[in-house]
Amino acid sequence: MTATLPTTTAPPIADRRLLTSTFAILGIVMAVWGARMPAVQAAAHLGPGRLAVVLLAAAAGMVAGLQAGGRLAHRHGPSRLLVAPTVTFAAALALLGQCRTLPSLVITAVVFGAAHGVLDVAANSSAVNVQQAYGRPIMASFHAAYSLGALGGALLAAATAWLPHQVLFAAVGAATALTALAALPVVRSATHLDHSHDDAPTSDHRPARTSRGHTWLLGGLAAACLLAEGAAADWASVHLRSLHSSEAVAAGAYALYSCAMALGRLFGDRLTARYSPTTLVRTGAVLAAVGLGTGLAIGSAPAALAGWMGLGLGLSTAVPALITAAGRGGARTVGTVTTIGYLGLLTGPAAIGALAALTPLPTALALPAILAATVAAAARRALEPR
Repeated sequence: MTATLPTTTAPPIADRRLLTSTFAILGIVMAVWGARMPAVQAAAHLGPGRLAVVLLAAAAGMVAGLQAGGRLAHRHGPSRLLVAPTVTFAAALALLGQCRTLPSLVITAVVFGAAHGVLDVAANSSAVNVQQAYGRPIMASFHAAYSLGALGGALLAAATAWLPHQVLFAAVGAATALTALAALPVVRSATHLDHSHDDAPTSDHRPARTSRGHTWLLGGLAAACLLAEGAAADWASVHLRSLHSSEAVAAGAYALYSCAMALGRLFGDRLTARYSPTTLVRTGAVLAAVGLGTGLAIGSAPAALAGWMGLGLGLSTAVPALITAAGRGGARTVGTVTTIGYLGLLTGPAAIGALAALTPLPTALALPAILAATVAAAARRALEPR
């Protein structure tokens, strides 16, 4: 079975390049912010509890931004939301580097998270429209750009560790804002692809009616996938250290997971077109569940590294496929599905920590494997609704 999409006119190459850079920018900024978090903590003299408040503020802002972004993109079209939130996102990053008190960090973190949320919905909804215009799967390539951007941002932060974090944040923020402003002409020309707002005329691109249950199913599966991503980010290295690995090997666990996910997304569109989204997501989710489960069961460092790589490769195309399915219901559905998904990312690591307090760590880390199996079981119902 081959996944096909209806075409309209010539593929909007400039729009695709714009969105590829937008996804890459999201990855770069978030990686730089996360990698230099200890410097932010030290500059404001924050203990772990107060740092958690800052992170909670950013998460709350992001959830609010995701919901607002869905409504705004539904009403005005997602491409109109690509520039202003990017500039706000960039300015907030630069300001976070200057904050020296908890209140200033909390306020700025809320703005940072909200801009991230709005931009995330706008980028994904615009990606659905551009994919529709191309007439073939390209969503995974956008998410690959995010993964590669995050990898590049992490490398940039490591290479500039000698720089004060406020200088790095200001430089990345300025470059991001200038890139967004330079893209204004392309954004203006991209508005013709916005078919998801209320005033859209009846056409083949008009959003299909999506039931509340189907929206929640898509969101739940996205949450399962992003919980696994959060688990890899926060617990993969801890898992390797518990197996008596060196710090270098432990640190490499998440790097291998990220590289496997980026690799899967780079080839994901081609495989989706050949085998269908359902087949690819189900096969990948089985690989993720079996790979991580086997790595946890064997309990050796090489098996664990292979397991985390299997998790990243197996789930690499799941979120792009779920976002594509959500896009059939318009930007508001994308916003809802993305919000539910990010709740999995934000709460997952804490849930695993709570389980680890009650059970051995490998048992707690079986949660992502179980959820990957759930994704495999529910993929057809989610991606091929009646």
